[in-house]
Amino acid sequence: MDILGLILARGGSKGIPHKNIVPLLGRPLLAYSCEAALASCQLSRVIISTDDPSIAKVAKEHGVEVPFMRPDELAQDNTLALPVVQHAIRWLREKEGYNPDAVMILQPTSPLRRAEHITGAIEIMNRTGADTVVSVVEVPHNFGPASLMSVDANGSLEPYQAGSMVLRRQDKPILYARNGPAVLLVKTTTLMNHDTLYGANTQPYVMDQIDSFDVDTKNDLIIIEALLKQRRQ
Repeated sequence: MDILGLILARGGSKGIPHKNIVPLLGRPLLAYSCEAALASCQLSRVIISTDDPSIAKVAKEHGVEVPFMRPDELAQDNTLALPVVQHAIRWLREKEGYNPDAVMILQPTSPLRRAEHITGAIEIMNRTGADTVVSVVEVPHNFGPASLMSVDANGSLEPYQAGSMVLRRQDKPILYARNGPAVLLVKTTTLMNHDTLYGANTQPYVMDQIDSFDVDTKNDLIIIEALLKQRRQ
């Protein structure tokens, strides 16, 4: 398949200013995703969609194409990923005549994602014929619905789900949550013809908890920096 690597990185960020290029072990956060994408030999090309010139500059410095700047109306706090990805595909079709078979969507906030994760998701799509492959992480058993409780009007704890609490870990269902997602691979026909990132046949790519850490707060940066240091030892 002809697969486009697409990094989504808008400039605005309320929690951490300039989050996508904040320093992480002395390097911009974005650099980790650029390098992982370029290290994957199965991506035909890697581009970035951004509205921010400083982000575009970092992307270029790390070997990623910046064929266009994202329109302001697609770089708001409430902008969803789908129209941003569709804009990129339409631009490439109209301006370059380029129409990939699938798009590998990468978030800069997943710096522990590596090239092998990108390759693993592609292998699942090739093997299963999936419309979408999304990275997930197993939910800790004590955070699943069977373990959750709420506080009633009298201030007492009660099971969140009706019925008695499930106490034994072995009796609880195994559940998964999207981890960012760190990896989201979607066929172009699913994106453009069905207006969705998640097609009828969506397959999971399971990642471990350490590689699934996502940057959302300053505390996340501290944790991820420690994990990256450990990885380098």
